Parts: sequence; C-alpha cells; structure tokens
Amino acid sequence: METKLGRISNVRFGHGGYQDAQIGISFTLEGQGWGVSDFKGDWDAELIEHTEHCKWTEINRDKNYADTVRYLSQLLKDAKKDTVDELKGVPIEVTFEGNILKSWRILTEVL
Repeated sequence: METKLGRISNVRFGHGGYQDAQIGISFTLEGQGWGVSDFKGDWDAELIEHTEHCKWTEINRDKNYADTVRYLSQLLKDAKKDTVDELKGVPIEVTFEGNILKSWRILTEVL
C-alpha cells in the first residue's frame, strides 16, 4: 500500500460510471505525477430499466442512490463546503495498492 497527497481537480454530479449509464458523482483526483478517476452512483433509472434478468432490484438501486447522497454529504462536511463544485481543489490523501486506487479521503487536518 502506498499513500499519496493530491487534490480534487474535477468533480461533477451526473452521468458517469459504467458506460456513462449510471448517475452519481465523478471525481478526478490528481497529485504530482499521478491522476485517477473515481465514481460513486448506480444505474440511472431513466436509462436502465430493471428487468427480471437483472441481478439487482429497485430496492437495491434506491439504497445505492441514498448511499451516494450520504457519501456526498459526508464529503461536503469534511471539506467544509456547501456545494459539489466547491470540492474542486480540496486537498486529499489517496491510498493505492500498486496502480489500483483503494481509497481516498479529504485531508481534514489541513482545512
């Protein structure tokens, strides 16, 4: 595991994730010599219809929508911001395992 410092260089709420068929929050995280993207959300109900062949239910989708908003609420609190666009430029700590993003957090101790 390797920890690196960086910042949120871009953030947006809308379509993203798998084949841009999900709705949620997308982040571009950058530091010196590295950059990575992250997304939290679920299938957009207006784009992806639930069928009997799905391995998930509408209840799962609703819970994931709620989890996404709660996640965003916690990020805004940690960053001491009120809106999504204000997260751009916020300092972060990112943990990688090899080249794989494992986690990241707002550096609350420097805010």
